[in-house]
Amino acid sequence: MRRISKEAAMADKRGVCYLSRVPPHMNPLKLRQILSQYGEIQRIYLVPEDPAAQVRRKRVGGFRGQEFSEGWVEFTKKSVAKRVANMLNGEHIGGKRRSSFYYDLWNVKYLKKFKWDDLTEEIAHKNATREQKLALEISAAKRERDFYLSKVDQSRALSSIRDRAKKKLKSQEGLDSNASMSDVVEPKVIRRFKQTQPVVDTQSKPTLSKDLLAGIFGGS
Repeated sequence: MRRISKEAAMADKRGVCYLSRVPPHMNPLKLRQILSQYGEIQRIYLVPEDPAAQVRRKRVGGFRGQEFSEGWVEFTKKSVAKRVANMLNGEHIGGKRRSSFYYDLWNVKYLKKFKWDDLTEEIAHKNATREQKLALEISAAKRERDFYLSKVDQSRALSSIRDRAKKKLKSQEGLDSNASMSDVVEPKVIRRFKQTQPVVDTQSKPTLSKDLLAGIFGGS
């Protein structure tokens, strides 16, 4: 418990400086070497540049190492952090003339009442926001991909249906052409046979006499 309270008291005495711009080729180790001559440093955090910017820079033949966009430096004492910001802001970084950032300027600001824990919370919030945004982009890309694939499947299905219809139509046309050709080459022949005349019955049928019919039906 005492240790925690002691660390909290020490944290209250620390000061944080913000670097709005990190010169090219500058990394946490070099930054610590330069700023340590002004006072004791606890922690340094530099934000890596956007990966897309790094790819573009490498593509045009630029610096192939890691570069940073902004950063924070925690000094052991607030007074030191405030003094460093007032003394270096807008000044040349200097150092050896052969240094790649010899002519670069410091962009330093002392953050009043700012604690390192605030930075970690901010970083965590930014990471969560970035992950959420990335998840939304991935979800949108998946929906677009699924929509495209569904359209491709529909197009393939329609194309298959059209192909089957064409094949069926061709087969029907082939059958019709074969039938018409058979009609032309082998016409239907109607055979006619010579029929004999029917035989006429020359014998007359017996008839009843008029007298007999009159007797039967009572005629006179």
